[in-house]
Amino acid sequence: MPADVRIETFVRGRTLEAIADASHKVDRSLRAGAMAVGASVSITTIPGYLPIINDPNLLAIYQRNATSIVGLSNIGQTGHRTGSTDMGDVSHILPVIHPYAGGAVGTGHGDDYLIVDWENAVLTAAKAMASTIVDLLSDGGLKAKEVVNTHKAHLSVPEYEALLRSFASKELYGPEDYRQQEATGPL
Repeated sequence: MPADVRIETFVRGRTLEAIADASHKVDRSLRAGAMAVGASVSITTIPGYLPIINDPNLLAIYQRNATSIVGLSNIGQTGHRTGSTDMGDVSHILPVIHPYAGGAVGTGHGDDYLIVDWENAVLTAAKAMASTIVDLLSDGGLKAKEVVNTHKAHLSVPEYEALLRSFASKELYGPEDYRQQEATGPL
């Protein structure tokens, strides 16, 4: 058995509750593994990205523009995707969307990722986004103001900062903790 083993893992989830639950289970598994072989484990938890929440009003404006360019039959809406981005964090505070366009094959960010339809993946997507910006800013920014005024933030900035702090922790779990655990019950 090696004297020192290091791993880095990520926890993702559709909701904040799912992320917290999965993170707790990962930590519990690491503690149990250390306990099983009589080792110590140091667990450093840092916050990851939050799940993205598309603003429905902003999304409706974008979808109208995309539909006018590619037709309704080429528009879809996905639910939770397993990827993660800092846009998820932003989406808990501000109205955002994270649209996707077809035209690529392979694994996102993978060495097999390839743009096979430049027109759709780049130009058509840019036209839909640019048209959305025009709609938001025309008439003195009327639609942008509507989106902002009707948006219901999931977190305030102080709540977001507190959430990130709550996800950060450092713990050392070793043989002295096993004895205490045996006295108090299961992990």
